[in-house]
Amino acid sequence: MKREELITKIADDAGITKKQANAALVSLLNGISESLKKGEKITFVGFGTFSVSEKKARQGINPQTGEKLMIPARRVPSFKAGSKLKEIVK
Repeated sequence: MKREELITKIADDAGITKKQANAALVSLLNGISESLKKGEKITFVGFGTFSVSEKKARQGINPQTGEKLMIPARRVPSFKAGSKLKEIVK
């Protein structure tokens, strides 16, 4: 499903305009992004949990040259599906 299809579905399900559905989706995504930037978890009971994981620095290899290089430590977003979502997808 693409973004426009999701906006159409939200608008149809909620009985609102596509413009309002887009604003709601943008607000949701911004809220999730801002919370993750602060290192907070976001939990939707039954759906899943968004969180931030810490990746340690490690050594890698450039596949083109074979040269060894250091990959710096970083924070990455992660998602763990909830029990209801797992059942639906099963």
